[in-house]
Amino acid sequence: MSSGPRLRTWADKLAVESEPGLTKAQLMLTNHDLKPVEKERRQWGPWNFVGFWIADSFNINTWMISSSMIVGGLSWWQAWICVWIGYTITGIFVAMNARFGAMYHIGFPVANRSSFGIWGSLWPVFNRAAMACVWYGVQSYIGGHCVYIMIRSIWKSWDRETIPNTFSENSGTTTADFVSFFLFWFLSLPAIWFPVHKIRHLFTVKAYIVPCAGIAYLAWAVSRAGGIGPIIKQKNTKHGSELAWQIVNGIMSSIANFATLIVNGSDFSRFARKPSDALWSQIITIPFGFALTSFIGIIVSSSSTVIYNETIWDPLALLERFIDDGGSAQRFGVFVIAFAFALAQLGTNIAANSVSAGTDMTALFPRYINIRRGGYICAAIGLAMCPYNLLTDSNKFTTYLSAYSVFLSSIAGVMVSDYYIVRKGYLEIKELYDGRKSGPYFYTYGFHWRGYVAYIAGILINVVGFVGAIGREVPIGATYIYNLNYFFGFGIALGTYWLLCKISPIPATSDRWMEVGDEIDDVRVGYSADSPTYDEEHVTGADTKGVDGYPKQF
Repeated sequence: MSSGPRLRTWADKLAVESEPGLTKAQLMLTNHDLKPVEKERRQWGPWNFVGFWIADSFNINTWMISSSMIVGGLSWWQAWICVWIGYTITGIFVAMNARFGAMYHIGFPVANRSSFGIWGSLWPVFNRAAMACVWYGVQSYIGGHCVYIMIRSIWKSWDRETIPNTFSENSGTTTADFVSFFLFWFLSLPAIWFPVHKIRHLFTVKAYIVPCAGIAYLAWAVSRAGGIGPIIKQKNTKHGSELAWQIVNGIMSSIANFATLIVNGSDFSRFARKPSDALWSQIITIPFGFALTSFIGIIVSSSSTVIYNETIWDPLALLERFIDDGGSAQRFGVFVIAFAFALAQLGTNIAANSVSAGTDMTALFPRYINIRRGGYICAAIGLAMCPYNLLTDSNKFTTYLSAYSVFLSSIAGVMVSDYYIVRKGYLEIKELYDGRKSGPYFYTYGFHWRGYVAYIAGILINVVGFVGAIGREVPIGATYIYNLNYFFGFGIALGTYWLLCKISPIPATSDRWMEVGDEIDDVRVGYSADSPTYDEEHVTGADTKGVDGYPKQF
């Protein structure tokens, strides 16, 4: 057999599952994981979303963000107000973007084809995938710190200061930390195997275990501090305008923590049994869940000031101190809490990074990548990128990651404007999987110039302020704008997209609110003659002609 047929044979074996009869263009646009979720896999009810967000809220990053507000000069109650405001706004944003998935059962990579174009959507998808891979590595390294504490609570000799270090001093890690990181990374791999509609059980388990451990940690820290009194008496160290802007920064840091999940909320909501299941369950649970986690983080960090006369905003660093202070019983308590935190990191990494990256990579290479393969690629990149190198200067790393929310806010602004204002909820789902030039979402060579102009406009408003954030001198007005970067990026992109579509109308829109996702029964997307085609019997109780003369697709 010549090399050509042999390569084609291997290529066919590596190809992922897809329905028969797809055109060559459609093979680049869809596979089983990208097409609308069929009824059998729509298994997420409202309580699954409640458990998902409670589980996701309990992670070290959320804890550290709220604790850093104390370090920044706020009192405990001022920091908590920032958390409530920030995550309440976030809950609304998430529910807005999750609507695409809950109604039409499609994920972020498919939904944004209507606003950026069939092929133009690949750039936003790549941005989200790259960010997920970076965060997977970083969150895994934090999870590795949990493993380090677990091992050290059993064997105190497992100490980064005494174990011979084979890494350079400026690498950002030690041999003990790297081994712990690798153990966490390796033990996380089996969780990537399970399909999205089944991993809800992981979040249910996490929702029971991790909050209990967090509350136990809170009680322990308060007890060692001599009660809640000394903690709540600590006053803010910022005043006047500095205090006001510190509060604004606290609110924005809460929103920036969610910038990635706001964009791809539909990756999970598409598995909802009905649209209402993904609405109030998220709007209510997100602020409550994250406020509870943040309260624990705020009080524990404040208690460290009383216990050690210094504010330790990293809960794992404080937990390490507890190992050195007590005997075997105290080390057992540290082990249990560290284990719960490791479980928290695992759940967060799967939800926010592995599944998101897997879904995005599926859209980039649908012929050969599905969510499972994409998740493992994400894990491999997360290990290969050596996240400890990025964390050598945590302040700069945090600044750059926060700046990335500017790009994501512009994407979210364009998508929200497209769905809610321009199209009024109307999407022709089958056309989102069609690469024909005559399709309503093909636009110009597959790119939607209106979406890209709006996207760039949302970024440009924050560019000067970002330069100031990395240490350059810029006008004070640009700094103020950048302090509210997510709102400006989102708002400018939203308004610009609406205005451009008003001046230059686009096809497949509605002049009234018209969500037709409840008509989806058959989720086949093939157009070829040898595949089952659209049949009017698949649509019941509705006109089979859509807006602008395009046929309704299911």
